Parts: sequence; C-alpha cells; structure tokens
Amino acid sequence: MKLKDTYPLYLNNKAAQPNSDLEVTDKFTGEVAFRTALATPDIIEEAIAGTVRAAGPMARLASYERRDVLLHCVGRFRERFDELAYALCVEAGKPIGDSEGEVGRLIDTFSIAAEEATRNYGEVQPLDISPRAKGYMGIWKRVPIGPCSFISPFNFPLNLAAHKIAPAIAAGCPFVMKPASLTPLGAIIMGEVLAECDILPEGAFSILPAHREGADMFTTDERFKLLSFTGSPAVGWPLKAKAGTKKVVLELGGNAAVIVDKDADLDHALERIVFGAFYQSGQSCIGVQRVLIHDSIYDRFKDMLVSKTKTLVAGDPHDRNTFIGPMISEKEAQRLKGWIDAAVEAGATLLCGGKLEGAMLEATLLENVPKFCDANKEEAFGPLANLMRFSEWDEALDQVNDSRFGLQAGIFTRDIHKVLEAWDRLEVGGVIVNDVSSYRVDNMPYGGVKDSGLGREGIRFSIEDMTEIRNLVIRRV
Repeated sequence: MKLKDTYPLYLNNKAAQPNSDLEVTDKFTGEVAFRTALATPDIIEEAIAGTVRAAGPMARLASYERRDVLLHCVGRFRERFDELAYALCVEAGKPIGDSEGEVGRLIDTFSIAAEEATRNYGEVQPLDISPRAKGYMGIWKRVPIGPCSFISPFNFPLNLAAHKIAPAIAAGCPFVMKPASLTPLGAIIMGEVLAECDILPEGAFSILPAHREGADMFTTDERFKLLSFTGSPAVGWPLKAKAGTKKVVLELGGNAAVIVDKDADLDHALERIVFGAFYQSGQSCIGVQRVLIHDSIYDRFKDMLVSKTKTLVAGDPHDRNTFIGPMISEKEAQRLKGWIDAAVEAGATLLCGGKLEGAMLEATLLENVPKFCDANKEEAFGPLANLMRFSEWDEALDQVNDSRFGLQAGIFTRDIHKVLEAWDRLEVGGVIVNDVSSYRVDNMPYGGVKDSGLGREGIRFSIEDMTEIRNLVIRRV
C-alpha cells in the first residue's frame, strides 16, 4: 500500500489545496512520507465564519439525519480499514497491530455516536413544590451549544479526533478541527468521508492542519462556544486561560499507577502491565508508569516483569512481530533517555532497557526512583515504568495519590473491600479493577482530575458538554 504524495485540508466541507507546506515524516525511517496543506490565518477565519453560518442548519438536522451521517462514516471506515491502519502506522510509527486496533476503536466511537444521536432526551419536571408554583410545570431539553473548536494530539490521531468529531455531529454542532501537525492524515481522511455527506450544511466541518503558533484563533475566537483540547498540561492550561468565556474541556497528561496486591493473579497482572506500560511505545496518557507491588510478592513479580519486558520485539512498525516501535520523534526519545539517565545518577536501579538509537528507545524498567526525579513525578510518555514496594493498602493508595496527575489507576486484587476503598479514596477519574490504568472503552466517562484535565469524554458525556439545557415553564390557566 502506498500513500499519496499530497493531501488537502477541508474547508467548510470541501477539499482545498492552497499549498503543500506541511511535511509529515514516516516515524520509523525519518523520511518525508507525504505533504498536506497548511491552514493560514485567512483560511482559519473563513472556517470559523463557516461554522457560524452552519450553526442554525446543523441544529435543525433531524436526529435520524445526524445518525445517518455517522453510520455512513462507519461504513466507509470499514471499507477503508486497511488504508487507515497503514496511514496510522506510517505517520505515528504505531505497530500495525496497534494501528488496526485504533481503527477498530474509531469505528466503535462513530457507531456509539450514531446511537446517541437519537437519544437526546430531556425531562418533564414538576414545579409545584410550594403553593406559589401550583399550576406550573417545567420541561427541559438539550440544544446544541454552537460552533466548536477541537485540537487533537499525535498519539491517537484517529480515535481521539473521533471523540470530538463524532459527538459534535451527534449533537448538531459545527466544528473546526486542528489535528496534530505530526499526524494529520487520519483526521484528513475523516474529512474526506464527511465530505461525501450532502446532508451536512456548508460550514458543518473544517479539518485544518496548522502549526501551533499559527493557530491562536482556535482558542481565542469568541465565535467558538466550546474548546476541546487533548494534549499536555503545559499547553492545555494556558489555552484555558486564553479561551475567554467559552466552555473548555481538557484531556491532559497522566502519571498512572497500578497496584499489585498480594492476592493478585500474577500471571494475568504480568501480561496486562507489560502491555499497559509499553504498547505504542508507552505514548499514552493512561499508560502504566508507576507499578506498586506488595512486599510479599515484590521480588518474584519484579523478576517476572523484567523477564517479560526483555522479550518484547522492537523494530519496524510494519512488521507484525513488532511490539515496540519508534517514539514520535528523536527529540522526545532523547528527552526520556535523559530522564532515565538522571534517575540512575540519583540512585535508581536500571533493571532493563534504557538504550537509545534514533527514535527507538528500549522498553525500560527502573526501581527506587527518587521522588524528585522527572522519571517519577512527571509524565514519561514513553516506554518507561518504575517499580516500587508497599506493605499496607493505605500506604499504596497514598502513593498513587502522591502525584499532581489524576487520570486513571489500576488495581489488581480479589478483595472487594479494598476495591471499594480505592474507588472512594483514589484521586483519579477512573479506577480499573484487575486490569491496567490504560484500559478504556469508548462509551465510558473518561477524563481526569488535578493536572490531568477538566471535563469528561465518552460520547454521551461529550454530547452533554456540546449541548446546553433550555428550560420551558408552562402555567396552566
């Protein structure tokens, strides 16, 4: 399979090729794989104006029309499954098995949105709670919030873009999407499929690759009624500060922990933790970074983890035997390699991995990483996991909470009392029992607390953010 040399952007539902200025590399070879059009400020302005014109017609689409657009996308994504997976493997360096898995999730996400498009329920509310309200009743419904601005990241360029695009269509909101400039092709192909839907009013969508410094309008323009950003806290929180009066949803970073208690099924925990720490080279905000292991099983489970990690195959992401592909860039790989070396210099023990060649960083396990080290306190966003001991359950919960992040956590235990205590006490958006922090189903509420973000994704929950409640009060006379 071969990619085209150039790809357009999508402006107000239509393909446009004003230039071919954005070079996108094959993340394994480092060579330019294709070029896309790059949005200039005048193009972004035209797209925003288009969403304003489309807001009324989008809101008036019947629920079955919005559903049918999403079902059209589902069918076309299935037909283009291999193309989408190949494109993802090239532009993100994601091993082909993981790429196919993400295309499957893309299809799931649009399928869920198609169902939710016809479930925009409201409620009848009795108001006669006191004598003064006798004879009154209330009815409320959800209405589209209006034009939306979306900024998506490089690590899941299909599914994380889909978690913004699909609920927007289901809710009846026009949008402008800025995909990551490192991985724009998945969103562009989604634009190509959406452009096939004549029912969408002009201006319903624009897909605009743009450099970060040239895309301030995605954040500051007051014509947008919602900004949804997925990326790093260092970028996300300043965007919120600049967003003005619009609603803001942030899906930010993580430093996810997993607890392995003394009664855990160690063989099962081993498979899941190695996957959770190292799939797609650890470039996931809910990837396993901290592994807390009970004292009584620590040495045994550490040996199991080291042995399993050493068997992971690294190399060409197009090879189906490959589990560890390249990181998104040599710069990012060098950054994490520096964190690993600094941790070892500060007293951590390197159990395996740690070698770097280009953008390929070995799957790495450390233990006894000092708290002050970046490898412990920051988001690694690469193939690194740190092992640490605990002796009491309370201690383990406190260690999980000892982070400025709070996205998801995993616990391996058979004790339901400990499960419920963890659910009560862990300062995270989700607790995953007998699996890893990186587990996600695309209809569940997903998001974090503390520095991990604001708001929730998952189609139903995104639709709630993309709609407003409009109340109707009736007096019977």
